[in-house]
Amino acid sequence: MVRVKRGKIAHKRRKNILKEAKGFMWGRKSKYRQAKEALYHAWSYSYRDRKTKKRDFRKLWQIKISSACKENNISYSKFIAFLKKNKIELNRKILSQLLENYPETFKKIINYKRSP
Repeated sequence: MVRVKRGKIAHKRRKNILKEAKGFMWGRKSKYRQAKEALYHAWSYSYRDRKTKKRDFRKLWQIKISSACKENNISYSKFIAFLKKNKIELNRKILSQLLENYPETFKKIINYKRSP
């Protein structure tokens, strides 16, 4: 029977792991075992933090909208309830962008309820 040398596949796998670990510090960029462990942690953190990022941005948008509402003498919760009641379907991201880029449009939305 012909002898099968298996080093090629293992070498390729290790090389790919080390390529992924490029930019890591100390032995974690060059030693396979440390690189593998660091990558497993990095991948789990990146998965977790993709979810956290969404939460953080939503919090930021809510804070921006809330401060603008307070300037116009309306609470955040009443403003959101007013939007839902009047079927104004703007999400928090769009509202915060309006607030930053077009504050006069945001004021029109707030004052929409105060007109007759």
